Parts: sequence; C-alpha cells; structure tokens
Amino acid sequence: MTKAKKIDYIFAVGRRKESSARVRLYHGKAENTVNGMPASKYFPGVLAAKTIAKPFGATETSDKYYFSAKVAGGGKEGQLNALTLGISRTLVKVSQEKNKVVLKKLNLLTRDSRIRQRRMVGKGGKARRAKQSPKR
Repeated sequence: MTKAKKIDYIFAVGRRKESSARVRLYHGKAENTVNGMPASKYFPGVLAAKTIAKPFGATETSDKYYFSAKVAGGGKEGQLNALTLGISRTLVKVSQEKNKVVLKKLNLLTRDSRIRQRRMVGKGGKARRAKQSPKR
C-alpha cells in the first residue's frame, strides 16, 4: 500500500445568504474547481469569471495560486459571492500585511450579512405582506 502525497493548502470559509463555500488555496498552477467541476463550467458567464478573478487580480497572484472549493446552499449568485469571500480570506492568510489592505479597500473581505427575512405569523404566509383588512 502506497502512502498518498500530502498537498499543502490554505483553508477558509466564505458565506452569503444561505450559501457557504469551503475554499482550499493551493500554490502552483492548475485548473480552479468548484464541486469537482471546472469553475468556468459551474459558474458560466463572463461576470462570474470576473468575480472569481477579482481577488487574484487585486493581489496580483493569479499565476501563483489555484483553488478547489465546495459550495452548498442558496442559489448560484449567493454561492459565487461566498466563493469570492472565501478566496479573499485565503489570500489574506497567505500574506497578511500586503493582501489585507488591498482586499479591504475593494470591499472583498466584508461578509454581506443580508439574509432572507423570516415569514411572519398572521400575514398570509409572507414576510412583508400586509394583513387583509375587513370589508365590512
């Protein structure tokens, strides 16, 4: 039985709405994967590619690192934002003094805490719906 080679990585979690992303940042150059698929296939579109590349572009580390991530919960937009936060947090762990200032300035280290409003009892099953007024 051969022993598997241990690959060093940096780990961080990003969250947004109901979504959470567990990100592993590796040193080197390989394809970025999300849930076992290429990131460009999991998040199709130009906007998604720009959003994922934003933390790497800001810190000028796009050629130095790649990531693999597991995302769960919520929709694609929330998952994408959670992934961006996770990537930013891992880059801060790599080089605290340089990357933190740059990413903080671009608002990439801020957790967007807005979540879905809970449904209210007696409002017809909706959070913001008004009670029905009596007709007579």
